[in-house]
Amino acid sequence: MTTSPRRYHITTFGCQMNKADSERMAGILEDMGFEWSEDPNDASLILYNTCTIRDNAEQKVYSYLGRQAKRKQEQPDLTLIVAGCVAQQEGEALLRRVPELDLVMGPQHANRLKDLLEQVSDGNQIVATEPIHIVEDITKPRRDSTVTAWVNVIYGCNERCTYCVVPNVRGVEQSRTPEVIRAEMAELGQQGYKEITLLGQNIDAYGRDLPGVTESGRHQHTLTDLLYYVHDVPGIERIRFATSHPRYFTERLIRACKELPKVCEHFHIPFQSGDNDILKAMARGYTQEKYRRIIDTIRDYMPDASISADAIVGFPGETEAQFENTLKLVEDIEFDQLNTAAYSPRPGTPAALWENQLSEEVKSDRLQRLNHLVSIKAAARSQRYFGRIEEVLVEDQNPKDSSQVMGRTRGNRLTFFSGDINQLKGQLAKVKITEVRAFSLTGEALTLAPC
Repeated sequence: MTTSPRRYHITTFGCQMNKADSERMAGILEDMGFEWSEDPNDASLILYNTCTIRDNAEQKVYSYLGRQAKRKQEQPDLTLIVAGCVAQQEGEALLRRVPELDLVMGPQHANRLKDLLEQVSDGNQIVATEPIHIVEDITKPRRDSTVTAWVNVIYGCNERCTYCVVPNVRGVEQSRTPEVIRAEMAELGQQGYKEITLLGQNIDAYGRDLPGVTESGRHQHTLTDLLYYVHDVPGIERIRFATSHPRYFTERLIRACKELPKVCEHFHIPFQSGDNDILKAMARGYTQEKYRRIIDTIRDYMPDASISADAIVGFPGETEAQFENTLKLVEDIEFDQLNTAAYSPRPGTPAALWENQLSEEVKSDRLQRLNHLVSIKAAARSQRYFGRIEEVLVEDQNPKDSSQVMGRTRGNRLTFFSGDINQLKGQLAKVKITEVRAFSLTGEALTLAPC
């Protein structure tokens, strides 16, 4: 008689860092003998990897948890886990709210999942949120793609933006050494991966915590140095990085991106607000003038580079004139893509306690106005692609049209074209663009690009 395999299901909320953490935890579970289940109700272990940046994501977690907590009352062997930022923020309070939980674990403990589950199997209810030094994990992540992969280069964040919970829930900055980063990329190259995105909550702060300084007095290890060090990893055709902070973004980094052919011409640099007084209240550490200079320098070196960013509207005390400064910045820069959000007070952040909160009506109105402008500008930026031949890395089948494949240009623009995914997946194709939309393109394949 064979025993049925243990099955697991992971639901991931939030950013790329969370997705990368989920891949690592899935790898650990599969090493332990678990099999992936698409259906959470068919799984004997359910893990929610949570995000607390926005309140709606946090509330969705509690909704999902409620359903599975009821199920556990009928199936006591079900293992329920909350990982990520909500877990770090709430800690033991989560157990009081959802006593059916077996394990609450912060982001810094993702590599310890096996050890923590062994304690759960001994009958313990575990809360793992204490700060620790993150150690290298030899477990292979379960990658969601066979073409592109994330590689963490720095964990945590030392910034203290007044609206943000990340430093509280992800801990202080901890950079991985260049050697282990390159080794992970080399293994991915051997496995057939073509594109790597180097990840960090604040990636251009990479290396500040590593030892060594140069003769000129700068840190020996920086993101720029890392790009030069990993650029020639065999098999890897493209390199991206995210997310950048304007405080640390340098011309030296921009020059490296121009000089290194594998580094894609796409930069994600959040500005959050176009008003200097709001930026000061946010404790962002730069002005809108400095931000504009960064973008100007990028475009001096790479005129066609794609620029994406994040912005927050309705920050406490934001006046209509200050909001219009954000609109003016978006109007002038013409972003290829902009992730927007209305300010949401987060527990444990200074701005959440301020008395000058704006109404939901004001925040909603400003968000709609900003999104309308973003769509207009993105559509205008897309026009430059019409009729051009773009290099597209094929990632998957178009889920809405099985006769098409989809991939991304070097500038990170999603592109669709007719083709057989079984033949084209992981290939670089030359595609002539025949249709343009605000955030995606359609084209016709000409040839496979030389790899």
